Amino acid sequence: MPTPTSLAPTITLSNGVEMPQLGLGTWPMDDAEAARVVAQAIGMGYRLIDTAENYGNERGVGEGLRASGVPREQVFITTKFNKQWHSVEGAQQACDASLLRLGLDYVDLLLVHWPNPDQDRYVEAFEGLVRLLEAGKVRAIGTSNFKPTHLQRLFDLGLVPHVNQIHLDPYHGRHDVVQVHCERGIVTEAWSPLGRAGAMLQEPAILAAAERHGRTAGQVVLRWHTQQGYVPIPKSSDPVRLAQNLDVFGFTLSDGEMAALSALDRVDPAMLDSDVFGH
Repeated sequence: MPTPTSLAPTITLSNGVEMPQLGLGTWPMDDAEAARVVAQAIGMGYRLIDTAENYGNERGVGEGLRASGVPREQVFITTKFNKQWHSVEGAQQACDASLLRLGLDYVDLLLVHWPNPDQDRYVEAFEGLVRLLEAGKVRAIGTSNFKPTHLQRLFDLGLVPHVNQIHLDPYHGRHDVVQVHCERGIVTEAWSPLGRAGAMLQEPAILAAAERHGRTAGQVVLRWHTQQGYVPIPKSSDPVRLAQNLDVFGFTLSDGEMAALSALDRVDPAMLDSDVFGH
């Protein structure tokens, strides 16, 4: 098993909470796999673990946290809730249910998983998050898969998420969303930061940078994320890959390398559209 790596640096959310700048994604792990991998990852130095009601593995994540032996307050736990809870009271019910499954007294970050605009209740769901923040059941609140149009509905009421977790990688630069994040002080968190099919990691620009730095293609892509201030949450169950994914803060991509990766951005007709997809 690889030796433990150093902890990722932290990034400060707009309410002053410190969030690790790289974490472990847990979809599509089941409870058993999540328990094993989360304990292992925390032992390696991971301090951000991402789960969701919809993943069906919150119990496993909680078990892994307890099995790691690392104090609860040293690990940043994120979870998300589904559209059936999109109301002020529903958000509180969803939070209580997640806390019960996780076996925790609080979560560090709670997100509205998808906006589901056809239901048109995501503003109420976020207002519920505000109540939870005030009650101390969560340390930070945010959204997931929200487009600028969805975020604007919140802004119009003076509501600003601390984090918006979106599908983002060199193929999907999401510049329109990221620009809004920068203007409003929202941290950009990236799910599927290494791409969804593996082809991206064979891009010549990525492979060339990997060769120059003596790193893997995956490490180069994760460094592209972190150098821009994003928080990537790659998923892996492999001990070697887990160690590699966390070990991306010891080198720096040049401006040219960063630009070459960013130039890979393209239109993807198959990308999940949060105006029509959601759960």
